[in-house]
Amino acid sequence: MRNLLKRQEFTMFAILVVISIIIGIINPTFFTIENFIDVLKSNLVLSMMALGMLIIILTGGIDVSVSSIVAAVTVLVGEFLIHVSTNIFLTVLMACAAGIIMGLVNGLLVAKIKIPPIVATLGTMYVILGLMLYLTNGNWITTGIPKNFIEFGSKLIFPFTTADGRTIGLPIQIIFLIPVIVGTWFFLKKTTMGRGVYAIGGNQESAERMGFNSTKILIFIYAFEGLIIGLAAVAHTTIMKQVDPNAFIGFEMQVIATVVLGGASTMGGYGSVLGTLIGVALYSVINNGMILMHIPTFWQKIVVGAIIVISVSFDMYKKNKEEEEKVRVDVE
Repeated sequence: MRNLLKRQEFTMFAILVVISIIIGIINPTFFTIENFIDVLKSNLVLSMMALGMLIIILTGGIDVSVSSIVAAVTVLVGEFLIHVSTNIFLTVLMACAAGIIMGLVNGLLVAKIKIPPIVATLGTMYVILGLMLYLTNGNWITTGIPKNFIEFGSKLIFPFTTADGRTIGLPIQIIFLIPVIVGTWFFLKKTTMGRGVYAIGGNQESAERMGFNSTKILIFIYAFEGLIIGLAAVAHTTIMKQVDPNAFIGFEMQVIATVVLGGASTMGGYGSVLGTLIGVALYSVINNGMILMHIPTFWQKIVVGAIIVISVSFDMYKKNKEEEEKVRVDVE
């Protein structure tokens, strides 16, 4: 129990509960099932992308190209549905393949050419954005999306009728999120390569001495992240029922913020799927609560930014204390 209380995930969960109670007291609408479903649906894509980002951050890296990749894949999804096939399963396969390819490019730049992750992904971000805007001229794809795809995106899981005659239920897009959660958890906790991710984040040289092939692991995780982004792109398109190539500009900051809020160390080596989901929930609750309380958008950014700074500062303080303890033990 004492170890649980010391975990940063527990601290962030406690903050989430306190903030939720405060918002619920101020505006009871916050605790309605309709609001819960709206928040869930609005942040499904963010949740998926955050889990992909978690794996990268665990190695001590970062990927600022996620927003451009997901935007590019959504454009490909729209074009594929209109000009190639209306089959949803084939569309998912195409999106995943496209995401994997773009992720592999990042992985090769980082692992093989040894370009620092932020530099490599910043470069691919601008290349992908430039190509996408050149091909689309920044225009939305609003017509031609097949009817079966639109109907699929409107389906509900466990639907029920409210007292006033409205039908509500869990969004169908949750079928994309659940496999991502389970798959990411299984990879990190139950596979040798997943343990290698944590080892690389702790110390890459030590990880290699332990027998982990850092090159293969880094290439794989960027491809794995690309797979998740491909699924996220399909989920986003089913929600919006149209394609906006500019929709994700700057979205990478939100993705990184939620992972950090969830307790993942920006230095690598520490973080969890549960913590990241808590980070997404905290970010979502803060934004939703401020909207319900009619607080200006710029305050939302200020509050989230302040929480991130506090969270990272706590992480650095904890790491410095651990280093001091190690030095003390070595001296003694």
